[in-house]
Amino acid sequence: IREGMVTGDAEEDDKERKQRTGTSAWQDLRGDHANVALLLLLYTLQGIPMGLAASVPLLLQERGASYAQQSVFSFVSWPFSLKLCWAPIVDSIYSERIGRRRSWLIPVQLICAAMMILSPAYVNAMLERVEVGGLTACFFALYLLMATQDIAVDGWALTMLSRRNVGYASTCNSIGQTLGYMISFVLFMAINSPEFCNQYLRASPQNTGMVSLGGFMSLFGWVFLGTTVYVALFKPEGTPRPLQAEDHTR
Repeated sequence: IREGMVTGDAEEDDKERKQRTGTSAWQDLRGDHANVALLLLLYTLQGIPMGLAASVPLLLQERGASYAQQSVFSFVSWPFSLKLCWAPIVDSIYSERIGRRRSWLIPVQLICAAMMILSPAYVNAMLERVEVGGLTACFFALYLLMATQDIAVDGWALTMLSRRNVGYASTCNSIGQTLGYMISFVLFMAINSPEFCNQYLRASPQNTGMVSLGGFMSLFGWVFLGTTVYVALFKPEGTPRPLQAEDHTR
């Protein structure tokens, strides 16, 4: 009988634990919903240049680029592998008035926004002429900016989120970067393809896709700009939140 009572109590505990788990993630984020949304947006924007860079070799191949030229373009992703080299600089040099992370985040995203907004003036022409050197330099610069943005956002997440929710920062990183990559690679390649657009999106066939590489970059350049203005005007960096009593119980 005693064993049966113990088993019954254990089953009840399991049921209660499952019920708590279903809502605990949302409840734990109370007070941090807006912060998580902002982190997701920042990490999503970070994935946009990555996805576009992944699409460029396919576009170059359509225009007759050799494998050697495509291999040269692969150097654009190096900044993310080497960001540890300048991470200490990003962490130690900043304006106290602006904030440790925003001192880098705001100018980096403004430069990225300017490059992407102005991209129709040069990216499309370089792509049509298969100027691999120019495209490599352009996307290398974007990767360098996004690697620096990643350093700043990773650091900011530690103080933006309450201590009990800091673990969600890596989740925001994974989801955001993947979402941005999917948008700028899968979605872009679809609406850039004349065949896809003619079959699914147009009433009458045309010889070009619905958006060019430069046009897509320009669109998200404005998103970068709007996000940066919001962060600059309405999102002060603040100070780390104190550890609450409930955090000790987790």
